[in-house]
Amino acid sequence: MTTSLLEAVDIQAPVSVSWNLWQDVERWPSFLTHVQHVQRVDGTTFVWQVSLPGAHKEFVAELTEVIPEDRIAWRTTEGVHHAGVVTFHRLSDTHSRVTLQIEYDPAGFVEHLGALTNLDAVLANYDLGQFQTMAEREAAES
Repeated sequence: MTTSLLEAVDIQAPVSVSWNLWQDVERWPSFLTHVQHVQRVDGTTFVWQVSLPGAHKEFVAELTEVIPEDRIAWRTTEGVHHAGVVTFHRLSDTHSRVTLQIEYDPAGFVEHLGALTNLDAVLANYDLGQFQTMAEREAAES
C-alpha cells in the first residue's frame, strides 16, 4: 500500500533563500526532525538515517531531478521504498511557497498506524514549520 503525502508552507523569504537552504541535502537534519544524518556518497547519492516513533531506518537515496529554484526530486535505491519532490514557488519578491510531496510504502505496525492516523502529515507540517522559521530567519539576516 503506497501512501501519498502533500504539504505546503508559505514563507516570508524569496525563493532563492528557500532554495539555498533546501538544496544542501546534508543540512536537511537541521529542519527535518526525523532525519538524523545524511551522508553524501557522490554528487547524487546519499545515505540517510531516519528515526520515527518506533522505527529507525537507514536507506540510500538518489537525487533524480534538480532544477535550481524550482524543484528537487529523489527516490530510494536501497532500503525502504520512498520517493519525493519539493517544489519552490515565487509568490512575490519577498515571499515563496514550498510544497513537499512524498510517496512511501509503510512497513510495520507503527508506520501503518502513522499513515492511517495522519501522523505522517503532522510530522511533515511540523518539519515545514521548522524550515519556515529557518528560512525567514536567514532572509531577515541578509
